Amino acid sequence: MYRNLEDCIIDLEKNGHLVRIREEVDPYLEMAAIHMKVYEASGPALLFENVKGSKFRAVSNLFGTLERSKFIFRNTLEAVQNVMALRNDPIKALKNPLKHITTGLAAWKALPLKTSESIPVTAQEINISDLPLIQHWPMDGGAFITLPQVYSEDPEKPGIMNSNLGMYRVQLGGNEYEMNKEIGLHYQIHRGIGVHQEKANKQGVPLKVSIFIGGPPAHTLSAVMPLPEGLSEMTFAGLLAGRRFRYSYIDGFCISHDADFVITGEIHPGETKPEGPFGDHLGYYSLTHPFPLMKVHKVYAKPNSIWPFTVVGRPPQEDTSFGELIHELTGDAIKQEIPGVKEVHAVDAAGVHPLLFAIGSERYTPYQQVKQPTEMLTIANRILGTGQLSLAKYLFITAEENQPIDTHCEADFLTYILERIDLHRDIHFYTNTTIDTLDYSGTGLNSGSKVVFAAYGDKKRDLCQAVPGILNELREFENARLVMPGIVAIQGPKFIDYTKAQQEIQGLCDAIQAKGPIPSCPMIILCDDSPFMSDTIKNFLWATFTRSNPSHDIYGVNSYYENKHWACDNLIIDARIKPHHAPPLVPDATVEKNIERLFVKGASLGGLNLR
Repeated sequence: MYRNLEDCIIDLEKNGHLVRIREEVDPYLEMAAIHMKVYEASGPALLFENVKGSKFRAVSNLFGTLERSKFIFRNTLEAVQNVMALRNDPIKALKNPLKHITTGLAAWKALPLKTSESIPVTAQEINISDLPLIQHWPMDGGAFITLPQVYSEDPEKPGIMNSNLGMYRVQLGGNEYEMNKEIGLHYQIHRGIGVHQEKANKQGVPLKVSIFIGGPPAHTLSAVMPLPEGLSEMTFAGLLAGRRFRYSYIDGFCISHDADFVITGEIHPGETKPEGPFGDHLGYYSLTHPFPLMKVHKVYAKPNSIWPFTVVGRPPQEDTSFGELIHELTGDAIKQEIPGVKEVHAVDAAGVHPLLFAIGSERYTPYQQVKQPTEMLTIANRILGTGQLSLAKYLFITAEENQPIDTHCEADFLTYILERIDLHRDIHFYTNTTIDTLDYSGTGLNSGSKVVFAAYGDKKRDLCQAVPGILNELREFENARLVMPGIVAIQGPKFIDYTKAQQEIQGLCDAIQAKGPIPSCPMIILCDDSPFMSDTIKNFLWATFTRSNPSHDIYGVNSYYENKHWACDNLIIDARIKPHHAPPLVPDATVEKNIERLFVKGASLGGLNLR
């Protein structure tokens, strides 16, 4: 168990999981570019010993592989899994109390500890400008903290056991922020700190916030864990670290004794400033919007402190590995929360939130000869009403019958659904609702639509294994490419506006209908670049589901409404880039060339085997 971040770094280095970078590296784009190159090759954690413009070291890629994450938490992983399982299913403890007594003791011993011992992190007071100001992408609004632990307490029930520890990006400078005095906090809907701020606003008082950076890796992971009701992030931090979370208060602000850095400050009612842009996990920039302003009170740093960071962008990135570790820890929590669910997979290649694959149950009408979705529609509603899953746009759901299904085998899962879906019955829209803040495919910030594709029963069709000839004979739509069985991508003219798009796609639908039915191709993707779309399944998942809003961008051949239910013969998804979309993330070519100096023989990263 690690007392601090440096303990972890020493342990990783001893065991071949970390490499030191001796050369000076620029925090403007270079550090991020190096991190992404190493992460892509499943490389080691990186300790940057010479950050240009800062006296502090920085570390990244700590959680870059599931193997390394399991190594970091090797002494506490099983105990945490036991506690999580017990929280998800408390009846287990009643059935076998002696077996689970140690699990309860482990949780009790993990409770946070208020202490008057010396506080290493307050050894020096510094300024925001002294920190490693890391900018990841060329169009970012400034430098950001990407692994913060943002701590706030409930104004109505103060104290650590009613606190929230979350990971919300923090902008350190740029835009209209006054350096060293103001920083920006970006948090999405459903986030705990938003509840605290609302209560503080009603009282007309500022919300006190502490931002912890570094400390034992368990503290970082605790800030992103989806925890069961009644298990606080601070208790979880102690449980995973194998050591209680130590804290005290200075000037009314909570201080983590084990953090490398702490920034304290206040969010005042109604005060915002423009935050962003920021290259985000969907693979696009999240744009500039007004978000809460935090007035900096003090910035602390412990001796020899280390600044942890990660880089987000089009998946997979290090947060992909975070997700794998979280799944290892939480296990079957979703089964307990939503009865009838066997599995829910937020598809990483599509940016996580836009696309869900799920396996449910179908037990309502076993006596019916015609098999069709019934119970799984109820389950779909539960999924789309649960926590972060409610931000999804697309949900594909089925139930196992005569063969096992794996939602993580994306092509096989989609094949199973497309072979069985009744396009006249099994498509269900939800309009004018909420989507992810970072998703710009909708009608406004947090606003968009959802669709459920629920398929069950006997196989209805054989899927095309090549592009049907009809799709090679269309005017204005060209370069038809097979993405996978049953799905074809075709290129269309550049998207202008929705009025023009409706005319274009109605023409496409009429042309296909006139040439005859193609039941073997239930899904057609209209795009800007069909060779890119069809090159890999990951390209298809990313471009299709991040660039479309179901209510506006789904069309159909021979589509019609019957009693307000929409139906069609072939589904068309318009995944072209639209004017209101955020720009995709593109690395800086000059920076990519500059960092090659670190990978040559004799340089710090010259010995890495980068595939």
